Amino acid sequence: MKELVRVAIAIVVISTILLYTVNVLEKSSATSGGGTISVYNWGEYIDPELIRQFEEETNISVVYETFDSNESMMTKIEQGGTTYDVAMPSEYAIEKMKENKLLQPIDHALIPNLKNIDPYFLDLPFDPGNEYSIPYFWGTVGIAFNPTLLDGQTFESWNDLWDPSLEQEVILVDSAREVIGLGLNSLGYSLNSTDMDELRAATDKLKTMGPNVKAIIGDEIVEMMRREEAAVAVIWSGQAADVMWVNEDIDYVVPEEGSNLWFDNMIIPKTADNVEGAHAFINFMLDPEVAAQNADYVGYSTPNEQAIALMDPEVTEDKRFYPPEELRERLEVYENLGLEMLGTYNELFLEFKMDMEN
Repeated sequence: MKELVRVAIAIVVISTILLYTVNVLEKSSATSGGGTISVYNWGEYIDPELIRQFEEETNISVVYETFDSNESMMTKIEQGGTTYDVAMPSEYAIEKMKENKLLQPIDHALIPNLKNIDPYFLDLPFDPGNEYSIPYFWGTVGIAFNPTLLDGQTFESWNDLWDPSLEQEVILVDSAREVIGLGLNSLGYSLNSTDMDELRAATDKLKTMGPNVKAIIGDEIVEMMRREEAAVAVIWSGQAADVMWVNEDIDYVVPEEGSNLWFDNMIIPKTADNVEGAHAFINFMLDPEVAAQNADYVGYSTPNEQAIALMDPEVTEDKRFYPPEELRERLEVYENLGLEMLGTYNELFLEFKMDMEN
């Protein structure tokens, strides 16, 4: 009996030592290479080969998930059911996440490749000093169109989308800020308007576009335009570049009234498990060769000026996707309008979509 007791005690002691050793090793791997990070990003917004390269170079495994809107991303991070180490929100979402204390400061000493970023994209109003975010991609919202499917229409103005000849030829991106925004822009109002009279006028005008709208969808826009199932799409610049790569007939323009200039940055959520691994990933993505490869794959504009030097000048000198600073002056960055006003935009967008179904 005593022998059995000694054996049982030995098993308990050995098990305790093993558990302690595993715990120490896990903590060590999270701070000195190895371990795992969880990355939360937009769909089709990174070259998968770069994830494999990062894993090979750092011995850090990457768990990769995607989201389809800033709002769904913020909700999931705020709920905290799943922890993420790196995410890629847009500027107005970063501002809101700061207010809600969902972010932790980034240690610039661990991001030496930050020196590769064009100063134009640093120290912007939504994150002074880049305390909480590091630039990833940037771009515009505009109109992609296929002249071969049209009868000479051009799109210098948002109002051209209302041309009666475009019946069932227009696709809209499924996003309240973008669609209500184009309605506001078409009337000469700000994308960040909180004036209910202006918002009502924009929504009512959008309803009159209904006969021209074939669909309101997300990433499917790219495939529909590739297959020439529609002639016109309100689209993000990177999606337009992707479509144009496959179908050279398609063109892209930012209307003269102006549009959205957006920035997606990399952040570390407050609940991150592997903070050092998150810094390593961000720094890796800012390497010039990595950033150039990523931009070539994704199609969006990189803020990495050292990467631009490695890319095809035919791409980086295309003003449709790399508009010079003087052209950016007529574009607006989305502001954080607050939860209540964001709800108003969503309600008006839903009203517009329901009107189309009637």
